[in-house]
Amino acid sequence: MESTLPRPVVSPAKGMVIGYWIFTALLCLQMGFTAYAQLSLPQVSQAFTELGYPGYFRVELSWFKIAAVLALLVPQVPARLKEWAYCGFALTLVSAIIAHFSSGQGFYEASFAIGTSVLWAFSYFFWRKCEAAKVGA
Repeated sequence: MESTLPRPVVSPAKGMVIGYWIFTALLCLQMGFTAYAQLSLPQVSQAFTELGYPGYFRVELSWFKIAAVLALLVPQVPARLKEWAYCGFALTLVSAIIAHFSSGQGFYEASFAIGTSVLWAFSYFFWRKCEAAKVGA
């Protein structure tokens, strides 16, 4: 027997917005957690020292991550500022991957940054699609 209820239709534009918010929320949760960890967990501070970074850089990076998370999550933020937030995250993630490999660590240690880079790529992809279509991302 067939249902008489109308089937919900998800337009491609709405699908882009949904994809954007899913991947952006996951990216922001991940980056927000790493910012928190860098500010408060001693083992993360130790890991930064082992990678050769000075202590002030860890704190500075954490606050920039928090600012970028806010820039991506607030819908009224200008597109140029969101672009800078994505750029900052890209530089951070690529630098983290390079730091892990160049310090002699392997794929396991870099996998967190690699996984976050995948979230970044999908979030950025959907954001650019939404911007091109101007559908409210």
